[in-house]
Amino acid sequence: MSLHIVVGANHCATSTARLLAESGDRVRILSRRGAGPDHPLIERITADASDAAVLTELAQGAGTLFNCASPAYNMLPIETPALAAALLTAAERSGADYINLSNIYGYGPVSGPMTEDLPMAPTTIKGRVRAQMWQDAITAHDQGRIRFAEVRPGDFIGAGSVSMFTLMVVPPVLAGTPVHMPADLDAPHSWAYPGDVARMLVALSRDERAWGRAWHVPPVSDGSVREVAVRFAELAGAPAPELINMSPLDLHNLAISDPVMAEVPEMQYLYQRPAVLDASPAAQILGLEPTPLDDVLIETATAMSSGA
Repeated sequence: MSLHIVVGANHCATSTARLLAESGDRVRILSRRGAGPDHPLIERITADASDAAVLTELAQGAGTLFNCASPAYNMLPIETPALAAALLTAAERSGADYINLSNIYGYGPVSGPMTEDLPMAPTTIKGRVRAQMWQDAITAHDQGRIRFAEVRPGDFIGAGSVSMFTLMVVPPVLAGTPVHMPADLDAPHSWAYPGDVARMLVALSRDERAWGRAWHVPPVSDGSVREVAVRFAELAGAPAPELINMSPLDLHNLAISDPVMAEVPEMQYLYQRPAVLDASPAAQILGLEPTPLDDVLIETATAMSSGA
């Protein structure tokens, strides 16, 4: 029976912990609130994972250290560096393999489908933080100090996920009110389901081909905001949605009053143009396929209707 450490208690983290436990492995899930799934093989621990000494102690004897932590969006540039340093220290001192759940911010603006071998070329504060986190960890891997891999999903969609779609599209569609979203509503966009992210994290931890590279999560859809919103409305039995591209001025005014929305303008390059991931290695090498989009949307509608 192997032991694994999962840092974070968001949807990806809890799904990963549950998959590991259901396969018979022991899991310690760490968060500042001590949250996590209720399972006899899951130990929920209240801890600050940015404390390298604490994380190192908890990681002793673990086979894999999964980082799924997601600092508040407006705190990501402030809190991530200390967390990243602690994760590297804990992996090196404990001997645990290290898999980091990241995103595509480090690539910067890209023309055409994004592939995992693209260089880091960030143009934003959050992108530079993610790129540095990758560079430090892959350097440690190349030096033989740790075994490391990184997982990069597109925009999250699905019940329990926190994203532009779930926050700005789902509620008004269900309410039958206009959707205001700062995006090219017809640009292709890759969407990732947290359950698929968890399956990839677990699969990589058990595959010798995983290490020393980044992996894209197979998108549940490359459809535009409009296409996915219309399909969501159909499946939820809601009226056909009216979608409006929020103006730069409206976004600016919203950002002034909301510290989280204040972080959105610098990421507009991902929403005002196509943002599509090539995740073919996940299918070709790992045999991973995405959850059907309709299943994800039905789950989302059901969860929202039940208040989950």
